[in-house]
Amino acid sequence: MKKFRNSFFYVGVVSVFSLLIYFTMQRGKGLEAGRQIVIPASGKSQWAEFIIALQHNLAHPLAILLVQIITIILAARMLGWVCKKIGQPSVIGEIAAGILLGPSFAGMYFPGFSAALFPVQSLGNLQFLSQIGLILFMFVIGMELDLKVLRNQAKEAVVISHASIVIPFSLGLALAYFIYENFAPKGIQFSSFGLFLGIAMSITAFPVLARIVQERGINKTRLGTVVITCAATDDITAWCILAAVIAIVKAGSFVSSIYIIFMAAAYVLLMLKVVRPFLKRVGDLHTTRENLS
Repeated sequence: MKKFRNSFFYVGVVSVFSLLIYFTMQRGKGLEAGRQIVIPASGKSQWAEFIIALQHNLAHPLAILLVQIITIILAARMLGWVCKKIGQPSVIGEIAAGILLGPSFAGMYFPGFSAALFPVQSLGNLQFLSQIGLILFMFVIGMELDLKVLRNQAKEAVVISHASIVIPFSLGLALAYFIYENFAPKGIQFSSFGLFLGIAMSITAFPVLARIVQERGINKTRLGTVVITCAATDDITAWCILAAVIAIVKAGSFVSSIYIIFMAAAYVLLMLKVVRPFLKRVGDLHTTRENLS
């Protein structure tokens, strides 16, 4: 009986206010007397008007962003599922989805579709969202790391990571010697070209590696921690070298790169000596159910 009572109440309220709206609209037509009301007529059918309105709404930046996100998620999930079925990490399928939707495939073979789905002015929004997602993912990886194991494996991680930088860097620099004449842009010094090529060969795709480790379920094991630590040390060192290389290329001297390295070191010290103790204090207060004074 209670269910029917709620239904009767709902139908009654909707009916009363629907009648009120109807009579108000009918009485309101009488107020139009003496007014020169012009109803715009486009001369197009209702279907044509609907298509024009739909195209106009789809051109809105928010609508474009939503369509891009839906397309990217569907393509990444589909190809990731396929890679899982053949025993490969799903991140491989996600990378393949990016290649298919990017300029390498869709932009080359379906330029109209690519330009409509990924207009140039919308790429900034996608890049911003990708950076936010990467930050959150790396935050989750950091939360799941065992710091005790990380400290115990710090020396091994430094040796392994630096070896994985020196070897590909040297090979990349040697490769630059053979391809400099044919591939280097005009006006670019060999030192700049060689350093860029060497560091490009040395940087590890840390987010991809972290995703594979997490997907395999070894992120909390000793092996997974060592892998993540080595990759993190590799990335930190390689990006510092890249910053120095960029500064050398722009300014033409190594002295200018010292400022960038100094600022990076200052940032790391700030995180370790100021932010980390503060967050630890906040966590302790939350654990003991106290308020931060």
